[in-house]
Amino acid sequence: MCLLLILASILWNGNPHNFMRINVIGTSGSGKSTLAKRIAAKLNLPYIEMDRLYWRANWQGTPDEELYPRLEQLLEQPGWVLDGNYNRSRDIKWRHVDLVVWVDYGFWRTLLQAVLRAARRAWHKQELWPGTGNGESFRRSFFSRESIILWTIKTWRANRLRYAQDMADPQYQHLRFVRLTSPQKADEFLATLT
Repeated sequence: MCLLLILASILWNGNPHNFMRINVIGTSGSGKSTLAKRIAAKLNLPYIEMDRLYWRANWQGTPDEELYPRLEQLLEQPGWVLDGNYNRSRDIKWRHVDLVVWVDYGFWRTLLQAVLRAARRAWHKQELWPGTGNGESFRRSFFSRESIILWTIKTWRANRLRYAQDMADPQYQHLRFVRLTSPQKADEFLATLT
């Protein structure tokens, strides 16, 4: 019930024409992109994917001096759902954000989701971000030091600690956080977004 009251105050905020600015965060494989797309569709807001902004062809990253102005320009819109962590860009993202949604599923569930997603992408040879040619392969996903699965294993605990600290940090007390610990909680959260 408390979550519903918080969301109602965020969404209404005395003005039915307000737009939401939401950042969905979570460890790779947690399901943050799927949830962010569902939120954007439900609220009819633009969906912004940090990975799409960052990654170039041949898995080359965009330098921060190019990435940050593009991100700032996109965040000038009155409402959006931003999918991604990119901790170093937090000051830019959270300067504009109303709500931070943390997808915090357990380690084994997150790892299983990461493995299944990587296998599905490798099997279908899916291009991850249009125009980049970047895709997962079985070798890259399962037998490489650049493996997204290895990344999930290495970052799950550190991300969890960092996000818990962020929620308690007085510097971010002006932000509203929602921590979703299961797919059922995510569905309940989505149901409140009407």
